[in-house]
Amino acid sequence: MDLTEALRTTGAVREFSDDPVDDGSVFRLLDTARFAPNGGNRQAWRVVVVRDQAIRRALRDIYLPGWYQYLAQMAAGLTPWAVVTDRVLEDQAVGQADAIAEAAAAGPGGFAEHFDEVPVMLVLLADLTRLATVDRDADHYTMVGGASIYPFAWSILLAARAEGLAGVMTTMVVRDDAAVSELLHVPDTHLVAGVLALGRPVRQMTRLRRGPVEEFATVDRFNGPALEAP
Repeated sequence: MDLTEALRTTGAVREFSDDPVDDGSVFRLLDTARFAPNGGNRQAWRVVVVRDQAIRRALRDIYLPGWYQYLAQMAAGLTPWAVVTDRVLEDQAVGQADAIAEAAAAGPGGFAEHFDEVPVMLVLLADLTRLATVDRDADHYTMVGGASIYPFAWSILLAARAEGLAGVMTTMVVRDDAAVSELLHVPDTHLVAGVLALGRPVRQMTRLRRGPVEEFATVDRFNGPALEAP
């Protein structure tokens, strides 16, 4: 597949067929993704391939509370857990999460409720001994460390596309990363960065919706003129 086409059509996929994904495919994805750009070529990622059903169910149970809080905030018109937000309204919204959970339990459930059933589950970890986190002593929210981890996750998703697979990365379990670390015996030197769910898509995306360049790119200053196509 043409690279530009792959970049324009590789989206987040959460619906998978029941077809299994063999170990060879998983190995090839990781073998390709390891060439992702990263700081100092220290490759500060670590992957746990989760197969044990009991561990999968436990990860689902860690995932769900945060998911229902997410939905509650969305229903209130909020961006969930935004750094700049109305904290009072956020607290009020989160208070509705239990009702959303009860409603979900009465139905067939979606991706979150069946999180343990995804064909391939990869827990992505970050090695803190290998990350050059220039923001380590900052007194405000930053996101520098992820620059050496998340390109690897994106490379996994692109490699999956080449294998006829698809998937999504979720960070919902990081809401309770201590529970995930205990479950997977992750040492204190590593952090949970997210989980990748992969499989054969029920429908392969061919067209994605995104805002145009003019909406997010400006010249010289934040409030400068929009960058326009020549």
